[in-house]
Amino acid sequence: MALLLEHEFKPLPADKQIETLPFLEAVAHLPPFFGEPGPAVCGGGSCSRARPDCLGTPIVYSPVKADLTGNIKKIRAVYDSNPAKFKTLQNILEVEKEMHGSAWPKTGATLALMWLKRGLKFMLVLLQSISDGERDEEHPNLIRVNAMKAYEIALKKYHGWMLQKLFTGSVYALPYKSDLLKALEKGQEVKEEESIEKIHQFLLRFTPILDAIYEMYTKMNAELSYKA
Repeated sequence: MALLLEHEFKPLPADKQIETLPFLEAVAHLPPFFGEPGPAVCGGGSCSRARPDCLGTPIVYSPVKADLTGNIKKIRAVYDSNPAKFKTLQNILEVEKEMHGSAWPKTGATLALMWLKRGLKFMLVLLQSISDGERDEEHPNLIRVNAMKAYEIALKKYHGWMLQKLFTGSVYALPYKSDLLKALEKGQEVKEEESIEKIHQFLLRFTPILDAIYEMYTKMNAELSYKA
């Protein structure tokens, strides 16, 4: 699972303090999961665009990818401004809460991390659903059931009516499960059970970290419910 296991997440410490830099370095390679058009390949008088993305349909999922990439950059910029002060993600929320006063948490890296965790939650739930074997029995190679579950849990309540309609319609343009697994392997042919096992390994490492971030937002009353 080249894409998911390229960069290992550090184990969650007992105090659940997540170091900012290792976290950002680990998640920085994940946005391509949501799709990006590859370079143009020309030949025979025509050009096509190779797509190393996983979910495909860049018109639908590119905004999610852009949000992830942009939010990672925003958090990194805050961290780089004072690595000692912002050593952990909790440090970021605590310092920004004092710094921004009543504008917090709808500002700075706190807001960026809030949206970043939601996009990552969508990916995690989708992969967990596939790993658990959830599927449409009539169309077992489709991932519509998995994607809709992920959207319902991670993103739907934060989207307005138009975005909800867009995402609901997008599931019909998603790739086959076999194509998704191949994209996660960066084009290599790997047995499905091996790919699923690698997804399981990724989930074991990443789920506790994401759960700890959600818990941190709840404890600090930093979660916002406004719709995009």
